[in-house]
Amino acid sequence: MHPGIIGGIIGGVIGVIGGLVGSYFSIKNTNGPKERAFMIKFVIIGWIAIIVFLLLLFYLPKPYNFLLWIPYGFALFIAIRYGNRKQREIRKQEEESKIGTSDKG
Repeated sequence: MHPGIIGGIIGGVIGVIGGLVGSYFSIKNTNGPKERAFMIKFVIIGWIAIIVFLLLLFYLPKPYNFLLWIPYGFALFIAIRYGNRKQREIRKQEEESKIGTSDKG
């Protein structure tokens, strides 16, 4: 087997394992039920988006497949900013609700 193919397969496997580990810990390190539910949805949507991107990258003819990197870069940037902002808001809401219930007790 050609070394380039072996490297591509090994690199792909390492990338998927890294994505799975990152997804697992992103969900595991949540602080409350709303944050966990959001993170599960966010991870699922992220995996679907990446799979669609890769399928388009492989099946679109050149040069269109290379042009996919432009919207992918913008979409990735926007998704990360949105996810971080939303997670911060949810943490703040859950923290405030914990403080509110502990004051009543």
